[in-house]
Parts: sequence; structure tokens; C-alpha cells
Amino acid sequence: MNMPAAGALPRADAPPATVSFLEAFRFWLKLGFISFGGPAGQIAIMHQELVENRRWISERRFLHALNYCMVLPGPEAQQLATYIGWLMHRTWGGIVAGALFVLPSLLILIALSWVYIAFGDVPLIAGLFYGIKPAVTAIVVHAAHRIGSRALKNGALWAIAAASFVAIFALNAPFPAIVVAAALIGFAGGRIAPEKFRAGGGHGAAKSFGAAMIDDDTPTPAHARFRWSRLASVVAVGALLWALPMALLNARYGWDHTLTQMGWFFTKAALLTFGGAYAVLPYVYQGAVGHYGWLTPTQMIDGLALGETTPGPLIMVVAFVGFVGGYLSDEMRAAFGPDGLFVAGAVAAALVTWFTFLPSFLFILAGGPLVEATHGDLKFTAPLTAITAAVVGVILNLALFFGYHVLWPAGFAGTFDWISALIAVAAAVALFRFKRNVIHVIAACAVLGLAAKTLGA
Repeated sequence: MNMPAAGALPRADAPPATVSFLEAFRFWLKLGFISFGGPAGQIAIMHQELVENRRWISERRFLHALNYCMVLPGPEAQQLATYIGWLMHRTWGGIVAGALFVLPSLLILIALSWVYIAFGDVPLIAGLFYGIKPAVTAIVVHAAHRIGSRALKNGALWAIAAASFVAIFALNAPFPAIVVAAALIGFAGGRIAPEKFRAGGGHGAAKSFGAAMIDDDTPTPAHARFRWSRLASVVAVGALLWALPMALLNARYGWDHTLTQMGWFFTKAALLTFGGAYAVLPYVYQGAVGHYGWLTPTQMIDGLALGETTPGPLIMVVAFVGFVGGYLSDEMRAAFGPDGLFVAGAVAAALVTWFTFLPSFLFILAGGPLVEATHGDLKFTAPLTAITAAVVGVILNLALFFGYHVLWPAGFAGTFDWISALIAVAAAVALFRFKRNVIHVIAACAVLGLAAKTLGA
């Protein structure tokens, strides 16, 4: 087999050459800086890069991994990156992929949180956010379309997506209930009409995008095969990585200290909430604002805006919560001194990020071998295929939620923000018609928002 030229895409009739760890490292680092648009947008970016352009993994294997990540607590896009990195380059590949998905966002949010809390409202930042918010709305709509066009392969899956949308939009059904219902429908449907619930369906990678390095029939690599001894070691190491910092915090500061309570609270947030960032945010708001008082409601909303407009998982808003809570805490001021408030905030932000994402790595490294053993088994894949269809309806509801708050910032009783509407339409045209890169769309809309605010619109 002839090797493709540097930078060239592989031929459609041949899988790509083996990808080195260094080449994968460069891609995961790039992804960490361009992964805008929330989980839907991030998954769409990974699909375009890994399935369509680079063909490192087939669509069927990609969707099978995605379905597993969808049912886990935690950020599904970051877990998907961890899964694919692990499948390609063993444990360190998964750790690097997952960590680089988060690290750029953490560093950016620490810097932006410091500017926000130390210098207050800045007209420049407000103008940029004014343009970015409608762009994010368009990005979520575009991502829902991309995922839906691949996942909704027949009438049965379309019906599941529609029912999911009605359940969450009209009935305010909790996301875990939607997931369970979709899984049950998929389990029954896989037995009654198996052709309707086959993962990949008519959109197999070989037909649509050419042969992939990890293709539908590529054997599971040795490191991804299930072994009880490996599962036990992963669980033991994970428990130690959680218990050791918690024990040190408790010994150094005591159980009621801000840092210790942050570690405990965000461990629960990571484990007890399903449905991705948008499902966990109400829990974080209730605890961080209502129970602990680490920040005010206004600060929480501003932090969410920062999380929406920076790369990485939206749940990285926890880094903002940690920074502001650490920066303003009297306990942290006493521990770090009045001149060490930035360090106090940065330590708190890093700490809550550790406890929030640690379970995500463990779920993938421990459960991945089980998932790989089922990618050809319909009784396992059919429920997951139905879950993916249901998630399309949930993402559409999210797009409407964003659109409402962007276009009617004061509610339906207030005025319609026609400038935001024009920016959203322009972003949608750039994405749908001209296939523009997400980061280019965000940058252009930020400039438009700044210009609108500067001109007094």
C-alpha cells in the first residue's frame, strides 16, 4: 500500500495508514482549542474530522461509542474523545485525548474568570458576547441537523426523536426518564423489527466515507478486550486518585472548608447527574448559589455565558464556579493571603475540574472493553441506537431554549432582538450553505456583536 502524501487525505478505497501517538496528540490538542458549540457541536466536529475527513474510525464504530457515552453521567463529547483515544493508543491515548479536550478550556476560563471578577463589566467583552450568543444558537441547530441526518435513518427513529422532543419540551420530562424509555423501546424494537435499529444502518462508513483505520469489521485490539484483572486495577487506581486528594484536603483544612466541600459537591455532580452539561447545570446552580453561596445568581449566569463561548465541554463552567468561589472565599483569603487571591481561585478551579472529570475517565477505561465486545450484538446496540435518536430531540429542544433567551432576552413580553436574529441567521447560512468552520463563524459573529454594541444598537 502506498503511503499518502503528507497532509493528503487517504484514498476512499483504502484505509488510512497507522496513526502515530504524536500525530494523534497533535489532533487532540487542536480539538481542545476548536471544540466550540457545546456537546452537540463538539460531537459534530469530531465526526467530521475523525469519520469523514481522516477516517480514523468508521461511522458505525463512532456511533456505537457515542451511544455508550450518551448514557453515562458526565460530558459525553469529552468521554467520546477519551474512548477513541483509548481505542487507538491504549490507556495513555485515552488519558491524553480526554485531558487535552479539557485543559485548554480550563486555562482559558481561569484567565477569563480572573478578568471578570477582578475588573468587573467590560463593554468590549459584553459586545463580543452579544454576537457570540446567537452564533451558538445556530451552531446547536446545525449540530442537531448533522447528527439527526445520520442517526434518524427510518420512521421508527424519527418517531422516537419526535416523542423525545415533545416529552422534554411540552411535558418537562427528566432526561434520565427519556433515556430509559428510549432504551426500552430500542430493546423491544431490536427484537420485533431488528432492521430498524441496526447501528450505522444505511450510513456505513465504507459506503459514505471510504474504508476507515478502525472499520466496522476491524478486530478489537488486545488492550480493548475485557479482562477482570484489568477492570479491578482500573477501579482501584480510580478510587485511589479520588480518595487521596480528598483525604489530604480533609487533613489540611477540615471537612467544612471551601476546598473540601467543593471536592465533595462536584464528585456528586459528576456521579449523580445524567444527560450531559445541560442536565447538570440546574444541580450546580442549586448547590453553588443556593446552598453554599459560592457565587451570586448573576455571576452564575455570566459564568454560563463564558462556558458557552469558550472551547471544551460546557460543564467547564464548574471551573468558573470554583475560581469565583475560591477568589471570594474568606477561608481561601486566610489560607492564601490577600495577595494570593488569583492563586486561590486557580487552585479551586483546578480542584473542581479534577473531581468533575475523574469519573469520566474511569467510566471509559473500565467500561470500554465491555462496549467493544458488543458493537456487533444487536441486543446491545438497538437500545443505544434508540437513545441516540432520542438525544436528537433533546438537542432540538436545547436549540429552541437558546433561541428564546437570545431573541427575547426579557421574555415574550419584552421586545424582539432583531439584531441578534440577523446574526443568528447569518451564522446559520454560513454553517448550512457555505459549510464554514465553527470557529470562523464564532469569530465573525463576535465582531458583528461588538460593532452593533459600539454603534449603540
